Amino acid sequence: MSKPTVVVLEGDQTGQELLEESLRVIARETIDLELDLLRFDLSLENRRAGNNAVVHEAAAAMRKHRFGIKAATITPEQRDDVGSPNAILRKEIDGKVIVRTGRRLPRVRPVGGIHAPIAVVRMAVGDAYGAKEWRESADGDEIAYRTESISRTICRYVSEYSFAHARKVGGRVFGGPKYTVSPVYEGMLKEEMDAAAARNKDIPYEPQLIDATYALLLSSVGDDPLVIPSLNRDGDCLSDFVMQLFGSIAGAESVLLSFEGSPEAGEAFKPSIVMAEAPHGTAPRLFGKNVANPLAMILAAGAMLGYIDDRRATNASRAIYEASLEAIHSGVATADLGGHATTTEFTDAVIDGVKRKLEVWSSL
Repeated sequence: MSKPTVVVLEGDQTGQELLEESLRVIARETIDLELDLLRFDLSLENRRAGNNAVVHEAAAAMRKHRFGIKAATITPEQRDDVGSPNAILRKEIDGKVIVRTGRRLPRVRPVGGIHAPIAVVRMAVGDAYGAKEWRESADGDEIAYRTESISRTICRYVSEYSFAHARKVGGRVFGGPKYTVSPVYEGMLKEEMDAAAARNKDIPYEPQLIDATYALLLSSVGDDPLVIPSLNRDGDCLSDFVMQLFGSIAGAESVLLSFEGSPEAGEAFKPSIVMAEAPHGTAPRLFGKNVANPLAMILAAGAMLGYIDDRRATNASRAIYEASLEAIHSGVATADLGGHATTTEFTDAVIDGVKRKLEVWSSL
C-alpha cells in the first residue's frame, strides 16, 4: 500500500511551533504509519515575497493529495496586503463545510453542566464573508450597505453532512438559522435542513432559531452529542461560544471539507479534500516560550488521520484523541488548563500514550 501524502501548510509564530508538535505525534515512530509530508511555507514573510504564490501551490497540492494540516497564520489588517490565506485555500479547494467540535476536557469544569460534545457544521463560504459593502450619504447621514449571498448547494451540503455526522457520533441535529425573520435568505438553509431530515429519518432532529440555540445551549443539560448546522457568520460565532462552554478554546480542532457527488445520491458525507487546523491564532505573546497548549493542533492531526482510508490511520486517530485527553486527566496539562507542563512535555505525554495504546491494540 502506498504511503499517504499530507500537505503541511506552515505558519507564523506560535502557530508554527504547535504545528511542529503535532507532526511529532504523527511521525512514523509514533503511529507506525509513514506519511509523505509535502511542506509549504505559508508564513506572512513568504506569502508577501511571492504575492501569495505559495498559497496557490499549496491548494493545488491539496487538490491532488486530498489531505492537509495547517498552522495558524497571520492575516495582515491592510487591505492592499496579501490578505487571508484561508480565504484563498477555501476557494481553491472548493471548501464547502467547516466542522468544529467542542468537547469536555478532563479536570476542566464546563459551563452549565454540559458534558456531551457539540459540533458546529458551518458554511465555509458565502454569507457575511466576502459580501459586497459600501456607504452612501443621504439627508446629512451616512448609510452603510452590505449585499450577502448563500447558495442552495452549500446549504444542502451543510445540512446533509450534519445528519451524517450526527449518525456517526450518535447525536441529534439541533439549532438552525433565524428563518422566521429571514424566510427567503436564511430560510434556504432551513429548507435544506428539513429536506435532509426527511432523507435521514433515523436521526433525531430538533430545529431551533439561532437566538434560541444560544439560550438553550446555556440552559440545557444533555447527554447526547449535538450537531448544529449554521450559516457562515452564525457558525463562526457559535463555534467560539461552544468552545468556551467547555472551558477552553484548546480542546477543539477545525476541519475544512470539500465533497464530490450530490447529497441526494447519499455522497455528501464522503469528503474529497480534508484540511485540519487549530481554531486559535498565532499567539505572539507565547512565541518562543514553550508554554502554549498544543492540544488543538494535535487533535487536528488526529482528525485528519481519521479521514484516511487506512486501518492504521484510523487506529492512530483514535489513539491520539484518547491519549491527549488521558494526559490531561492524569494531570499533564499546560498552564491554560491549570497545569504546569510545557508545550513539549505535553506532546511527549501524548506520544507516549499513543505508542502504548497502539502496541496494546496490536495484540488484541
